[in-house]
Amino acid sequence: MKKWLIPIAVVVILGMMLISGYNNLVKISESVNSSWSQVQNQLQRRADLIPNLVETVKGYAAQEKDIFTQVAEARAKLAGAATVGEAADADQALTGALGRLLAIAENYPQLKSDANFRALQDELAGTENRIAVARMDYNNSVQVYNAKIKTFPTSLYAGLFGFQLRDYFQASEKAGEVPAVDFSQ
Repeated sequence: MKKWLIPIAVVVILGMMLISGYNNLVKISESVNSSWSQVQNQLQRRADLIPNLVETVKGYAAQEKDIFTQVAEARAKLAGAATVGEAADADQALTGALGRLLAIAENYPQLKSDANFRALQDELAGTENRIAVARMDYNNSVQVYNAKIKTFPTSLYAGLFGFQLRDYFQASEKAGEVPAVDFSQ
């Protein structure tokens, strides 16, 4: 065997490993992008549901205008979120406003018997579950991606190809607080 073939074989093998590693990073990165799109999709689904819920509740609780304003403002903030952090903050504001809206519903017994309100409330609960699952899937994708670009030998070339760590979707600090529900009004 000729000695010059060994260095060429080593270069070819290393090149193939580099190409394979790059392609793997692209696939994992796209998985993260897809997972984030699903989070946004579910947040949009919720944002689209809210006007219907608000209109139904307005019919019974017209005097509770402040909560409707808060829901609309939080929804607009969520729609305009550009980063994962902004989306998390806007999502927390919307969750709080929706909690207050549902507390209003508890103050009006006729709402509980309204079939449309119950259907919308069930749909909203299902959407909240979908959002939670989408967030979990996104964070799992980010974990796989971040672990891949931090491990050897990928860490040697990931940065050279522009692959950077991704942010996890994190709940805001207020998410740990127990919401106050007061029916004494």
